[in-house]
Amino acid sequence: MADFLYSLDLSVFYFFNHTLSTGFFDRFFSFITNVNNWYISYIILLGILFTKDGRRGKFAGLLVIFLILASDQFGAKVLKEWFARIRPCNVLPDAITPLGTQGTYSFPSNHALNNFAVAAFFSLIYPKLKYLLYTVASLIALSRVYLGLHYPSDILGGAVIGIVMGYLFVLLHRYLMGRWGEKKEAAQ
Repeated sequence: MADFLYSLDLSVFYFFNHTLSTGFFDRFFSFITNVNNWYISYIILLGILFTKDGRRGKFAGLLVIFLILASDQFGAKVLKEWFARIRPCNVLPDAITPLGTQGTYSFPSNHALNNFAVAAFFSLIYPKLKYLLYTVASLIALSRVYLGLHYPSDILGGAVIGIVMGYLFVLLHRYLMGRWGEKKEAAQ
């Protein structure tokens, strides 16, 4: 069974990494996978949350920062070290790597974990945004396979763990809103 799952993982990997490989996708996925290209968007979105949505937005803005810190550290320092799965770009000699190889472990994809955690968190607080959030998270996650940095199972594992973490932080958000949010706003 493990051999079948690995061969399926490789087949999907090669579809994205080889079959879809074009100059346009190289540039597109290299751009969206780079977190440095998203900082301005993050700052603007956090500013909107803090200024336009009352306590709900303020709690969401603060919690998403802690969510990303928690999901990123849990993925990088706990899960990657525990599973110690070597990245495909470091194992497969024919992997196409437009960004080069990286030395850290592969499972789970922290890009997938972090982005799906945020997508789950915000989609439960702001349901109208769920399609946009999950589309962006999916494209960023797929970029990691396309760029030869992760297997599809790394993406799937990261996405599932991220969604669970996002949901747990939504429960914390609901608790904070029940304790200090809506009641305090109504009293003012």
